[in-house]
Amino acid sequence: PRPVPLTQHMMVGRRLLDLYSVPVALEDAHQEASHAAQPPLNPDLLKAVRSARRAAAGQAGGYSRGARGGTHDTGGWRAPHRGRDGARSARLRPPSRLAVVDALEQAHLLPAIVFVFSRAGCEQAVSQLAAAGVDLTTQAEAEQIREVIDRRTSEIPAADLGVLGFHSWAHALQRGYAAHHAGLLPVFKETVEELFSAGLVKVVYATETLALGINMPARTVVLESLRKWNGSAHVTLTPGEYTQLTGRAGRRGIDVEGHAVVLAADDVEPAFVSSLASRRTYPLVSAFRPTYNMAVNLLSRSSRARAREVLESSFAQFQADRGVVELAAQARRARRSLGALEEQMACHLGDFREYARLRQRIAEAEADLSRDKRARRRAEAGRQMEGLARGSVVVFRKGRRQRHAVVVGTGADRTGTPYLTVLGEDSKIYNLTPDTTPEGVLRVGSLTVAASLEVRRPRDRDRLVTRLVEGMRAGRFEEAGRPERGPRASRSAAEQIDQLRRQMRSHPCHACPHREEHARVGRKWAKAVAQAERLTERIERRTGTIARLFDAVCQVLVALGYLRPVAQQEPDGELAVTGAGRVLARVYAERDLLIAQCLRQGVWQGLGSSELAGAVSACVYEPRANVASLSLPVAPGSALGRSLRQELDVARRINDLEALARLELSAGAEPAMAAGVQAWAEGASLAQVLEDSEMTAGDFVRWSRQLLDVLGQLATLQPDSREDQALGSQVAEVSRTAAEASLDVDRGVVAFSGM
Repeated sequence: PRPVPLTQHMMVGRRLLDLYSVPVALEDAHQEASHAAQPPLNPDLLKAVRSARRAAAGQAGGYSRGARGGTHDTGGWRAPHRGRDGARSARLRPPSRLAVVDALEQAHLLPAIVFVFSRAGCEQAVSQLAAAGVDLTTQAEAEQIREVIDRRTSEIPAADLGVLGFHSWAHALQRGYAAHHAGLLPVFKETVEELFSAGLVKVVYATETLALGINMPARTVVLESLRKWNGSAHVTLTPGEYTQLTGRAGRRGIDVEGHAVVLAADDVEPAFVSSLASRRTYPLVSAFRPTYNMAVNLLSRSSRARAREVLESSFAQFQADRGVVELAAQARRARRSLGALEEQMACHLGDFREYARLRQRIAEAEADLSRDKRARRRAEAGRQMEGLARGSVVVFRKGRRQRHAVVVGTGADRTGTPYLTVLGEDSKIYNLTPDTTPEGVLRVGSLTVAASLEVRRPRDRDRLVTRLVEGMRAGRFEEAGRPERGPRASRSAAEQIDQLRRQMRSHPCHACPHREEHARVGRKWAKAVAQAERLTERIERRTGTIARLFDAVCQVLVALGYLRPVAQQEPDGELAVTGAGRVLARVYAERDLLIAQCLRQGVWQGLGSSELAGAVSACVYEPRANVASLSLPVAPGSALGRSLRQELDVARRINDLEALARLELSAGAEPAMAAGVQAWAEGASLAQVLEDSEMTAGDFVRWSRQLLDVLGQLATLQPDSREDQALGSQVAEVSRTAAEASLDVDRGVVAFSGM
């Protein structure tokens, strides 16, 4: 249960309204059951949303004032935005950030966390409040905030303060608001958390990372939107995510109740907000997957059979098996329905199941033959279109009749499929493709078309159509017969169908007087058989999922030499860990195999400490987005440049083996941060490192701390007496260089953030 009750609100314009018509705090089982379906919505809220949307629609179709702001006239009329059905489309926009802060302050609902699902949005919100002169603190509170800022940031080098945006950050903090996201310097985030928990900062604009693992409760939580970017698409919040975010509302021992506020907008319905807020049970999904490091560590301590047994007892496998229970129940129901259908189509002359299978095979063969014919016609049409050029006169079928046209443009789409843009004899422009013109086109002549001719211009179009029509009347564009067809479908397919038909006619059930009645049931039976087979396949795929993933991981490790079969004639038998595998067992990172493989292949051998830091960063850094330039450029001919190219080759080799093993491809090398890390390790200032870069100072420091963790692991690697001598010397050399690189990177603001 929650420490304090939570009240749900929606803000419509400048009005803050309760979501429910009666207080709803689902803290016990009885209330949960009574409101499980749908708590009663506040009628005043529904009315306010409808009124706001009508007002938005009216504004969309209202009058605009003239240049002098005088009376309305028809020259100032703006047509309303209309939907597909012609009705006015209401575009209700959420209230401004200034209006939200003002409403919360008047309702005594501060301090508040406002969730904005982007870093840029958080910073923009703070800038908007600062530009508007919003001040939420007293003079005494501002002085306390300044003392905390000075205490927290006194050790940051003065030269780095400007790059970190310190002054604007401190100015906003003293006025009582701040941003909180992963792109901030850790000490900045910790300062915001301390001040907010002390009640000195009144509004924090945060991304959803604040809802995870940080104890920073507020009186109110505001959601600017119910949609977020998940890395690949904009998705709607789940009930579990909504509860996680609004769980920050309500401070134990301070607030009588917490408050959750959703901003009303065009795509936010009160009923949908209620569906998110009223649900209290959420599926728990395991993200557990066997890793390369895990595999070698398991096999170094136990047998392969024991390792599979341990993995099959995991929660992830339990979850997969629990899903199989429902699939198995569906399979049993499918088998029962099969039995009932078999009884209905029973025939006294023979086994009607055999006869139904024959008819099904004939239908499938005929469908395959028809698809093959369509594909051949499409390919032939594509070949015809590829041979045409601007000015070619062609004949193509449109509806029931043939039309003449002149080609005015050619090209191919992203898949390489050709297309034609033609001007028809009816002055219309057509786009022809093998799909829209499966019978193809026939070239019957040509016209000279100047390069300057533009068919979108009526005069040019009319002139070209006139020349086309005159040529048709003069008989210059007569059809010479239809284009030759491509090769006919293989005789084997037709012969197979004939053979199946002979088998069908010779089957005893073919003479049954109730054959067609039985056949109707037989078609249902065939569909039920296919469904039962699909369910069986799904059950087989779900059973032993984690163990199969483990086997696939082992397959990759065997191919790369980190594991070897104890008995060469039994590749699926026991596996032994090699010397390279013992090195991999001591690497704990997301890209453990990439790091171990770079070590083993000598990719980092001979690099200096700063170069090694830059090279290893490519095995740590994960970009937030595809950005053309995240950091300083790397010279292709430099030692670091050569090392990065080798890392990319190693990563591609690993991905190829993963694809063969049907594993999800692991992240490859990401060199975007390498030059910046090298410059930092060589003593460059933070301003020089981030110059012309889209990476924030907070991101650079955060990834540098993770880089230090991997460098520390490399520095502690010691050659194993059981390893081959060459690998041992490589490990020893990289270990010494990694220790130096750690000292080079762990300085300035990076070192301060790790304190």
